[in-house]
Amino acid sequence: MSTWRDDPNAIPPWNERPKCHCGFRTWLQVWTDPLPQGKKGCRFFKCPDIDDDFKACTFMQWIDTRPLGRVSLKEEQERRVRQQQIRLKGKEDELKRRRAELGQREAALKIQEEQFQAREAQFKREAEEQKNRYKEPAQSSTSDGRNKKRKFLRSTQ
Repeated sequence: MSTWRDDPNAIPPWNERPKCHCGFRTWLQVWTDPLPQGKKGCRFFKCPDIDDDFKACTFMQWIDTRPLGRVSLKEEQERRVRQQQIRLKGKEDELKRRRAELGQREAALKIQEEQFQAREAQFKREAEEQKNRYKEPAQSSTSDGRNKKRKFLRSTQ
């Protein structure tokens, strides 16, 4: 776990701030001047006594010896671009995987549809065959009965 000393944006708890020569707890500030060289952006503790009695307390204690975690704007932008590229690559890979899965599902559905159509055609053929089977005996029996009656009538005359 990082402490406030490691995190450049963290503020130390009041009780961890040192006391200055005046006896006050110090303030946390960030150095903004370009001099001394390399200190810009470094954090330090400073006395909060605001020159009320024209005596300035000179207490100052550096926290960072060099700017902690401070990177240039260009480096930060490059880091963000790299992170975004990594996220986009992950999303692209996920889309490829989903497309492949979708292609497999479509192929399976096409096979099932073809099988269904084949079964449907087979059922239609079987139904037609059954209709033809029932029609043939019925037609032959009625035609036989008529022929017998005709023969009977001719023979009796």
